[in-house]
Amino acid sequence: MPYTAEVRFPVRYSETDMMGIVHHSRYYPWFEAARCKFSADIGVTFDKMNELGFTTPVTETGARYFHGATFGDEVTVKCRLTALSPARCTFEFEVYRDSDNTLLTTGFTKHGFVNLELRPINLKKTFPEVWEALENSLTK
Repeated sequence: MPYTAEVRFPVRYSETDMMGIVHHSRYYPWFEAARCKFSADIGVTFDKMNELGFTTPVTETGARYFHGATFGDEVTVKCRLTALSPARCTFEFEVYRDSDNTLLTTGFTKHGFVNLELRPINLKKTFPEVWEALENSLTK
C-alpha cells in the first residue's frame, strides 16, 4: 500500500466564490500543501531538493469536482505518489469533507525532475537516496 500524507484545515471565506462554494482554483494550493507534507514525511523537503541541486516543476495537472466545500467546512487532503520513473513522477490527491467523510474532489499533478538550470536529470542516477525514498513510498 503506498504511503499517503494528509493535511487538514478549515475552508476560509476567501476561498469561496459568489455561490458560496470553494472556487475550483483553490484546490491546487491544497494539493501543493499535501505534496509538501508528503515530501517532508519521506525526508525530501523542497528545501533539501534545492540544496541538493534539483527541483520538480509541474508538467500537467487535473481535477474532478464531485461536491462543493463551503466556508467553515473542515477538509482533509490526501496525497500519494502513484507513478515514478527516473525522469518524472505523478501525485494523486483526494479531498474529503471531514464532517461526513464525503469525497469532494480528486486530482493529480505530474512533475519532471530537473537541475536548478531546468535541464532534465535522471533522478535515479543523480540522487539515488532521493530515488530510494520516493520508491519506498510506493510500497509503504
